Amino acid sequence: MNGVIVAVDGGGSKTDAVALTIDGELVAHDRGPGSSPHFEGLAEAVAVVDGLVRRVAAGERVAQASLYISGLDLPSEIEQYAAEISRLDWAGKSTVVDNDLYALLRAGTDEPDAVAIVCGTGVNAIGVRADGAQVRFPSLGGISGDWGGGSGIGEQALWHAARHADGRGPATMLSAIIVEQLGVASVPALIEELHFGRRESSELTALAPAVFAAARVGDAVAIGLVDRQAEELVAFARACVVRLGLESRAIPIVLGGGIVRAGDERLIAGITSGLAEVAPEARIEILDSPPIVGAALLALGHAGASGEALDRARTEVAAATRSDVAREGQPVGS
Repeated sequence: MNGVIVAVDGGGSKTDAVALTIDGELVAHDRGPGSSPHFEGLAEAVAVVDGLVRRVAAGERVAQASLYISGLDLPSEIEQYAAEISRLDWAGKSTVVDNDLYALLRAGTDEPDAVAIVCGTGVNAIGVRADGAQVRFPSLGGISGDWGGGSGIGEQALWHAARHADGRGPATMLSAIIVEQLGVASVPALIEELHFGRRESSELTALAPAVFAAARVGDAVAIGLVDRQAEELVAFARACVVRLGLESRAIPIVLGGGIVRAGDERLIAGITSGLAEVAPEARIEILDSPPIVGAALLALGHAGASGEALDRARTEVAAATRSDVAREGQPVGS
């Protein structure tokens, strides 16, 4: 095959791209900022990916491009994104555009019956069955019933701190943590800054690690948030396995995203116990490699690569990004 195979995993906080040969050799890896159209807008999100594709391709013809992007949750969003990139000279008829959950799923397993759940900046899930049936979620935030991830946890931490400050809710150490971590005079002062747009609500995502730390030392409010996050992830799994009729099957449930990878004991225990009731034969697999590995495998698969090439790509892409995974072992991520 002439040219390189390019794979992209675009998240809410970062975007990874790799270029490979048809034999699975890693040619280049690069990382850029988040490229979710939900956060960046369609044009800017595409611009981030376009820049990364060009950098890893380094002037070589792009024989196959497979793009797995956060925020492409509805068919119309995929169509709009595909139309936007169709104007770029490296895009072609074989270019694949889909949600980044497919990359996470493929990085964790190649089994035909499986569930993947991501808990990083936000939350989402996908369930697949051997006959092609799938379960997807709109993942549009509160209006579609979603809660959690770094953004949800951070917002709820402030919600409880606000109620602590004015007497409507119980005391919580999260109030002092917010003041110190975000460098504000008080919780009411932060609320005012957010209200007038002097600070971005996205800053609250950085509070997630502190919530887990507070739960570990016994803060009741923080414990409640950690338990709620576990329940939300179990709810995703339950919806997938029940709708696909996989409750009694020994399927993998792949968990990815920075919050899960951080390995908080209370969170993982809550997920484990909840899943035992929902799908007792299922096994949890916490993804220890970045989703770009899955994106690379999918791209090579679309290009017709051999099994040996897939094995080589998994090894090389994982090795090239291992240090990034280590740095991301915090409760915030894509």
